[in-house]
Amino acid sequence: MFNEDKAWVDYKERFSDIYDDLNYSSGLQGFVMRSGHFSSEKKWSSSDRFNRVLEIGSGTGEHLPYIRHSFDEYILSDQNESALTIAKEKLKNFHKGKLRFEIQKGANLAYPDETFDRVIACHVLEHIYMPHLAIKEWCRVLKNEGILTILIPTDPGLAWRLGRNFGPRKNALKKGISYDYVMAREHVNSCNSLVAILRHYFPDSSESWWPFHIISSMDLNLFYIFHARIDK
Repeated sequence: MFNEDKAWVDYKERFSDIYDDLNYSSGLQGFVMRSGHFSSEKKWSSSDRFNRVLEIGSGTGEHLPYIRHSFDEYILSDQNESALTIAKEKLKNFHKGKLRFEIQKGANLAYPDETFDRVIACHVLEHIYMPHLAIKEWCRVLKNEGILTILIPTDPGLAWRLGRNFGPRKNALKKGISYDYVMAREHVNSCNSLVAILRHYFPDSSESWWPFHIISSMDLNLFYIFHARIDK
């Protein structure tokens, strides 16, 4: 009998091991992915400060180099221990003494209420089956007037689906990984649904898109960028 769970665990481990190579190593694909991280941080500068920052689903640490504001402590959290091991090595020369790496589930955080001044989740919310509960959890650990930042791909928009055929999908297939199967299991929330949820809960939020920043279109853009100040 085919063991679906075991097969999926094996696929996820293999995909995690080559995630950076699929998404950040090639020229155009790497530029696109890095642009999403960069655009998420354009709002801040070196004059801004968030004392305690939590990044959820930090993976192999791709986002941290784009942080422009100052901080006392930055926690990179992920449920994948292997990804955090890679992140530790990659970021060993960044912000020495201020980084922590912790295994955490994004929708069930082991932190007290109102712990952080900023919470960041890049390429995370599309993976969580009950996104509204995850958002509630992220707001729980934010202090009053803390900032919630979310970056999501515009899947299943036309630009995203077209672009991935020229990048990670082709590379994954070369390595014997069924990219479409992985995405079907991983991207469980569509961009338009997540945007609708975020707009409903945070009507006064700041949002933008990439690459066409002021055009609110899932089909023309590749990323949606969201910032909200959480008032309690």
